[in-house]
Amino acid sequence: MNNFGQIILTSIIQAFHELRANKLRTFLSLLGITIGIFCIIAVFTVLDSMKGNIRTQVSSLGSDVLYIGRWPWMDEGGEYKWWEFLRRPSMGPAELKAVERDVKTIEFATLSYRDGRLSLKHNDLEISGVTGYAVTNFFDKIQNIEIEDGRYLSLSEIDGGTNSVVIGSEVYEALFPGKTSAIGKKITFRGRSFNVVGVMQKVGQNMAGFNFDNGIIYSYYAAAGMVDVKSYNNDPTLIVKTGNAVSVEDAKLEVEGALRRIRKVRPGEKNNFAINQLSQITERLNVMFGTINLIGGVIGFFSLLVGTFGVANIMFVTVKERTKMIGLKKGVGARSGSILLEFLVEAVTLSVLGGLFGIVFVIILALILTYAADFPVTLSLTNFITGITISAIVGILAGFIPARSASKLDPVAAIRSH
Repeated sequence: MNNFGQIILTSIIQAFHELRANKLRTFLSLLGITIGIFCIIAVFTVLDSMKGNIRTQVSSLGSDVLYIGRWPWMDEGGEYKWWEFLRRPSMGPAELKAVERDVKTIEFATLSYRDGRLSLKHNDLEISGVTGYAVTNFFDKIQNIEIEDGRYLSLSEIDGGTNSVVIGSEVYEALFPGKTSAIGKKITFRGRSFNVVGVMQKVGQNMAGFNFDNGIIYSYYAAAGMVDVKSYNNDPTLIVKTGNAVSVEDAKLEVEGALRRIRKVRPGEKNNFAINQLSQITERLNVMFGTINLIGGVIGFFSLLVGTFGVANIMFVTVKERTKMIGLKKGVGARSGSILLEFLVEAVTLSVLGGLFGIVFVIILALILTYAADFPVTLSLTNFITGITISAIVGILAGFIPARSASKLDPVAAIRSH
């Protein structure tokens, strides 16, 4: 056992000696393994992080929320017939009241009208490209709106269509620089002056397409007084949170039935509306993730293949350089198994070293994405262990033939070699 440990330790030291003695040759040979491990672990890490971020968003928005409007998020079993969807009637207060009245299992229902790319003014300051969300009651309950300063819209402000507004963090920073309080101040858009009652916390864009940071929230009925919210080009969304009373699919069927009745859709006719869920997006993304995983795996495989030949090349050269030493070891009683193990451990050490370099680059990439690109990346010990394991396997495959050829050398011929 002590002899075995000594061989392992000596082989590892010899591997580092090889690295120091032939830095450029070793670096170029290990580059394939470094790139291969980087590709594989980077893909795993980024995809795991994307899945985790999506699960977090689905959890925060609710997997039990239905988004109902003209447009399906995915094709409805074939070609995406946009010309048919465009002719569908928009959602409105009538549909909202029907769902609230006829579907007793839902928790909340609300209307949301996305109000173009607005230009907002406050005194001499102006910001353009802002998205307005004109909503009815309970929108904040379904979308989990968090207020940083002030308050959310009251029921009377929403139902009465008053000129009250809640603004996003980016809008606040643009119109109220220097951390000036926005509460009670006036902003103007579409020719009307609105009173700011609240500022939302910074959250970023969510999976449902809401970007509250660069947006404002105000009354649906206030918007209806300024624009035709149900015109040909507009598409208010009816948002329903089904709650925990029944399954999502059961609630979905009840909502569908209520909407078909209010819209007088006859039996056998297609729905003139689309019911969307976040699960549709996650299912499509899972397919895309699988494809990306495969592409990353193929790139990593060929890089590792190049790295395998690189390590094998190092080991063949090393065997040739140490042929006389191998002969001396065998001449004083070293077994073939010990020689085989020595070179095999050296090959594995070099491969693992290349894998560690690849993992270091993954960590650097994760830090860049997290802090520079605002994309939180979660590093996984499992992925790192996978990388090291693959590196070790590559080392065994690359080093076995050179190690075996070293162990089979004739000691007399090896000693006489030049």
